[in-house]
Amino acid sequence: MGSGVARRWTLSAALLTGALWTSLAVAPATAIPPDALPLRLIAFRDLHGSLLPPQGPRSEVVRSDGASVPAGGAAYLAAYVRQLRSQADNSVLYSVGDTWGSSPIESAMFHDEPTVDLLNGLDVTAAALGNHEFDNGYAELQRLRDGGCHPEGCRYDEEFAGATFPLIAANVADADGSPAALPFTVDYVDGVPVGVIGIAPHDTPQVVRGDDIAGLQFTDEITAVDRTADALDALGVRSIVLLYKGALTPPAGTDPCDATAGPARSLATRVSPKVDVIVTADGDDSFNCSYPDPAGSPRTVLQGASHGRIISVADLTIDRESRDVLRDRTHAFNQIVTHDIAPDPRTQQFVDRAVDESRDVAERVVGRIAADLTRDTAPSGESALGNLVADAQLAAAEPAGAQLALTNPGGVRADLLHSGDGVVTYGDAYAAQPFGNRLQVLELTGAELVGILEQQFQQDGTGAGRERILAPSHTLRYVLDRAAAPGSRIRDVTIADRPLDAAAAYRVVVNGFLAEGGDGFTGFTQARRATGAGAELDALNDYLAQHAPVPPPATDRIALP
Repeated sequence: MGSGVARRWTLSAALLTGALWTSLAVAPATAIPPDALPLRLIAFRDLHGSLLPPQGPRSEVVRSDGASVPAGGAAYLAAYVRQLRSQADNSVLYSVGDTWGSSPIESAMFHDEPTVDLLNGLDVTAAALGNHEFDNGYAELQRLRDGGCHPEGCRYDEEFAGATFPLIAANVADADGSPAALPFTVDYVDGVPVGVIGIAPHDTPQVVRGDDIAGLQFTDEITAVDRTADALDALGVRSIVLLYKGALTPPAGTDPCDATAGPARSLATRVSPKVDVIVTADGDDSFNCSYPDPAGSPRTVLQGASHGRIISVADLTIDRESRDVLRDRTHAFNQIVTHDIAPDPRTQQFVDRAVDESRDVAERVVGRIAADLTRDTAPSGESALGNLVADAQLAAAEPAGAQLALTNPGGVRADLLHSGDGVVTYGDAYAAQPFGNRLQVLELTGAELVGILEQQFQQDGTGAGRERILAPSHTLRYVLDRAAAPGSRIRDVTIADRPLDAAAAYRVVVNGFLAEGGDGFTGFTQARRATGAGAELDALNDYLAQHAPVPPPATDRIALP
């Protein structure tokens, strides 16, 4: 990090449960002169283990002049980070949640150790935890933090040393309430303490398999921020940054910096005024906004773009005497990680190695498609790729008696693109279905099935309505009436062209995440029995091989009135 950063200071969980609330003074590392201290804050978010530039719809970013340009990739990200740091006397570099998880095969094949090594090489100051860091369980998260080989062995190097940066989340606790992660870290920048708080999504239990986070609590985000900001203030830390991985996606077509409404404003105007800058991570929008904090002072809220495509930068001025950020002097901007500069050579060598070592597996052909299969949604909420995945899961589970399949759109992570020859590789299929879920055939009554379909209409953490439309197999059809009263939005359901019988038993195949009630679909947990039906990735690969070239299925299974 920048030459002005003298040392990093963190508190243990034991201290946090005891002396955290006592009023302690932080002794400055050096005498504090009266002049101001400049500090450049750099942050990226939702990297998801993307060592290579992203493909498909996320491959480009729209510039301010309206032109679309290729963006992202670890080597270009590193080049921009090094350039931005070289321009500042002092700098900190943060990752804002979902740094790995749902990763491409060149990282995931090696249990995301390459991504951790990438961040080590970038000298990341701290990384906030998102929900995807828990995809493979808390124990695996701890291993990536602390080092050591995976139970399957070290695949990338003979040894794995772990992260050299702290992983922080102030709202994650063990069953007894003790912190399960560091809530914050403090860095001395030329003798002045700068604190950073991390926040994970409170709804992580809804989007991660239950057994992966057994015994963990994800508490209210704002309560945790306010508590931790008070603790930092009591410790003499006045310059505070918040890394917030949460549900901040504004409604489509709205201004993310709307001065009167929107989730980003809701956060910025409620969270402790002791926080000086907020960097968020959610959805596809990037923005650079200013909102009044609860005390009425303006506060910058920044968000870049996922997969290393846009970096957020805030140039801060800190008063050495008060140790606080002079907010009226903050200059913030979002930097597109374009490909018109030279990639960082050391990082490029690192990426090339990961790609080369995963090549034999990644490039194995598993099938062919007749046209692009994308996650683009029709007015009904269906997508061609989602419907294909559901059909593949039904085909895999029919020997176990399955009559229909439903899959969650969040479990389908990348498009399958034709690219001229229609070839689909294992790496392509893995990118689409990266979670390693097992399939379960559940027995539900017709009435219970309709109840689950009604659960597609939910509320987010702010109380706003949202939809999670499950992709249906070709055997399931129904009418979805968004204007109807809750509980009456699903009608005219047929299974294999026969009207649904509310009292009859049906066998439904879903992935293990949904079977546990993930994404708010608690109705699946009412099933009376379950039968295993293999892995979801195997189901997709088998279907692609057996039906090649696979055409895009129609998105007409859900009718609108």
